[in-house]
Amino acid sequence: MAKSAVAQYDTLDVTSLLEHSSDEVVTHSYVRKITLPNNDAPLALITLDNGKDHTRPNTLGPHSLIELRDVLWNLQKEAQAGEISAVAITGNPFILAAGADLSKVGDIPDLETGLTMVQLGHQTLGLLGELGVPSFCFINGLALGGGLEIALNCDYRTLSSSAAALALPEVFLGLIPGWGGAWLLPNLIGIKNALTVMVENPLKTNRTLKPAQALELGIADVMFPPARFLEDSLSWADSVVAGTTKVKRTNEPGALERSTLWPVAINVARKSLREKIGTVALAPYAALDLLLSAKSSSKAKGFADEDAALGKLIAGDQFRASVYSFMLVQKRQKKTPGAPDPTLAERITKVGVVGGGLMARQFALEILRRLEVPVVISDISIERAAQATEWMSNELATLHGKGRLHTDQLQKLQAMITGTTDMADFADCDLVIEAVFEEISVKRDVFTELEKHVRADAVLASNTSSLSIGDIASVLQHPERMVGIHFFNPVAVMPLVEVVRAEKSSDAAIATALSAVRKLRKTPIVTADTTGFVVNRLLAKLLGEAMHAIETGTPYEVVTESVQPLGLPMGPFELLELVGLQVGAHVLDTHHNAFPERFFASEALHKLVEIGKIYDRDAKKNIKGVSREAAALIGSGDGFSVEELRKRVHEGLADEVWRMLDEGVVESAEDIDVGMILGAGWPFLMGGVTPYLDRSGASEAVRGTTFHTPPIKGVS
Repeated sequence: MAKSAVAQYDTLDVTSLLEHSSDEVVTHSYVRKITLPNNDAPLALITLDNGKDHTRPNTLGPHSLIELRDVLWNLQKEAQAGEISAVAITGNPFILAAGADLSKVGDIPDLETGLTMVQLGHQTLGLLGELGVPSFCFINGLALGGGLEIALNCDYRTLSSSAAALALPEVFLGLIPGWGGAWLLPNLIGIKNALTVMVENPLKTNRTLKPAQALELGIADVMFPPARFLEDSLSWADSVVAGTTKVKRTNEPGALERSTLWPVAINVARKSLREKIGTVALAPYAALDLLLSAKSSSKAKGFADEDAALGKLIAGDQFRASVYSFMLVQKRQKKTPGAPDPTLAERITKVGVVGGGLMARQFALEILRRLEVPVVISDISIERAAQATEWMSNELATLHGKGRLHTDQLQKLQAMITGTTDMADFADCDLVIEAVFEEISVKRDVFTELEKHVRADAVLASNTSSLSIGDIASVLQHPERMVGIHFFNPVAVMPLVEVVRAEKSSDAAIATALSAVRKLRKTPIVTADTTGFVVNRLLAKLLGEAMHAIETGTPYEVVTESVQPLGLPMGPFELLELVGLQVGAHVLDTHHNAFPERFFASEALHKLVEIGKIYDRDAKKNIKGVSREAAALIGSGDGFSVEELRKRVHEGLADEVWRMLDEGVVESAEDIDVGMILGAGWPFLMGGVTPYLDRSGASEAVRGTTFHTPPIKGVS
């Protein structure tokens, strides 16, 4: 007889765990008995409910798990006595559960307590598969992380077609599914599908599953519409228990998949991870190890393996940093430090965009889609204006073709696009955003002309990436109406917008800009009017140090290796090619002109602009190596070692962050972290730039103290 997966936790002591969770929002487990027409004994239905609405989803902290565990123990006894024929578990309206309570992570004092939390989850949820009667999960809504693992631990699963999302996002947060998911999922839906859900989706900005996708993968056995979801689920469970409905699972792995496809799929995934994200992130590789062992291990062994892997991750730096990032971004999506009273925002009924280039087209399209107001876009010729409007119209048609826009909505939005060469067409716009060539004289000319035509109360904005908003606005009769609204490329993907407050910007103008940004479903940070604002200032520091190292004799490979611990999605030279070598040279020049004692200009980068590339690439755009022309730009000096350059970069970034805080560029280090996470792709697992600089010792080396007290790092 197979060893019980739950029995290994019979001596679990949760005393320390409970001592550190006294203020938990408890998700209660309410039980009622439901008569089943085709079975003699009733079904016991557990409803998870924390007493809140959908704004505070059910989460599972220690007290919640212990209450559910005790309920399941009692039901196990009733099942043995023949008093119930089945057990089902569901959630309060629209939500099953959102997993563990991440807000309490900082309360875990040591590795032992963290491991206890993992084991308690295994003990509790594992009981759902060891009740002695069939168990069902009625997935009535959102099911994330531990919420989805509740379902996986059950014998059968029904799913509402209106469920908001299903996912195992743990890898995104520096963890692995540790309440059974890493063993149960691949043994339910096969290794390739499990890799998609457990590893691939979390690393794609935490992609979730829609109900139809979850059904197709085999996570759910059957799907019902929301109107009668509970009734239909109970009826289906009745027929399963009675034996009249047989459940078939076509994605369950067989012997052939286990012996051939399974190890191959893991090896391919491991190679892909190394190419895409490098080897700094620990959680994805831990997930792959668990998925590989799930091929042949018992359920009890699978649970024990999860305990060991998750215990290490919970105690480590990356999990603490990831949770910091996650909670910070969630908080900033709701409230923006430095924001004026939102009631000061002017109503936006029409928007103008000056400039028809790719960047302008992108945010013009986002404004059109999200605000659903007329958009006027201008350029220097009618042909270029027509190209911009045609691009926007075609993009809408593409969205329609993918089923993301209804036909009537497509026609409505296409009718709201106007191209022009005449700034008089901006006369009735409430907001006009400029996105022309990054040269201050050109921008001043635009706003001088623009002010002749717009209403006195219209808000004017520049999408400049590094120029002073105050300097641009100096030509205006009413500079108080001017703000910066700096989007990041690609606009549809990048969630950050820097809203720049110049010295004379009014609260009403800032409030209007913030209102527009939030309607675009972006996260804003408010910055002071300084060169590079937040994101480009720190990137200019990083890229300037990289190019300076090349010019002083450091090989490209050494530079790339020196910054690898930062965990960035690409090295500095790939980043330069991505943003454009000419753009990169302009950014470095701008910062050198503003701060010549700290930022390097780069003659070599200007030569790379003429060459047009740094790397040689194959037909699929994969890097083959540094081009001969780029290699020739390496200086004749001794250069830096990996360790020397890493120290320079770390302390240079720390110094710049301290200076930005001293200057009041933003209110806090947290604002800088939001900017780098959402605007520069700084990994969640690093917690943004300031927690990393604390852990590396750079912040103390520069100022003798850390940005965060205590530092955001793991426990022993």
